[in-house]
Amino acid sequence: MSPLIHERTFRIRHYECDAYGHVNNANYVRYMQEAAFDASAAVGYDFNRYVEMNCLWLIRETDIEYLRPLKYGDSVRVKTWVDDFRRVRSRRMYELYSLNDGELAARANTDWVFMDTKTNRPATIPEEMIRAFIPNHDSKDAPPRQKFPVAPPPPPGIFKMYMKVPWRDVDTAGHVNNAMYLSYISDCGMAVAAHFGWTIQKMWEAGFGIIVRRHQIEYLREALMDDELEIATYLSDLKRATAIRHYTITRVKDNELLTRARTLYVWIDPKTGSVKRMPEEFLRDFEGNVVQPIDFQNP
Repeated sequence: MSPLIHERTFRIRHYECDAYGHVNNANYVRYMQEAAFDASAAVGYDFNRYVEMNCLWLIRETDIEYLRPLKYGDSVRVKTWVDDFRRVRSRRMYELYSLNDGELAARANTDWVFMDTKTNRPATIPEEMIRAFIPNHDSKDAPPRQKFPVAPPPPPGIFKMYMKVPWRDVDTAGHVNNAMYLSYISDCGMAVAAHFGWTIQKMWEAGFGIIVRRHQIEYLREALMDDELEIATYLSDLKRATAIRHYTITRVKDNELLTRARTLYVWIDPKTGSVKRMPEEFLRDFEGNVVQPIDFQNP
């Protein structure tokens, strides 16, 4: 099987960076999404053709690993290809390179579902479309899917925040754009830290920062404009300098689970970028938000 590889370069803009001076996590996903659209158009399936077919692709899962930060003044080259096709699903792979030094900055994959816009149900992917992306496609080559990781039961100190979906977050499909969910969980991560007494300013004064090493996110239902959302979160798997934070996004009016996410965080020295052990004071303050007791001698 020989998939067609597509590449696109993006210049990093200042407004795409966060307070650490790094490209915001959600913007990596935006680069990936644009590169995927371009790759599709390059083999004859642009936006207008999908409209004519009454079909579109919706992302169901994203798994992205951040290997090194991208910064303002750099450019990023996105390399992407289709890894496999199932009856109604397709997995697309990505590698993101810094053009300043050519190093791999992130790698990711997205699992897409092919949808009929008239029925709003999954549709069988046409054989001619499959051949356009992977000329020598063989369905036997498709690797098995891994199920989304099961989160442990939440602790008593689970944190919840609420928000209403604004107009600016809705894309042309009429849904909240998939990259926005990463912004929502990032906002929730900041809110839970402040709730337990650790604002970003306090972290900096204590000499540490927290960055994302990996996002795994599953999109189960679409959020729409004016939906009130509950974003809930808690911690597990605490190590010396890493922890996993679990998130769920639920629509309040019907208690429908829309999204769940699993994020690996790393504690760093913001001046050097090197990994740094979590302060014991920080661990104690978050004890109620962790699913298992913390061993303060050997976290």
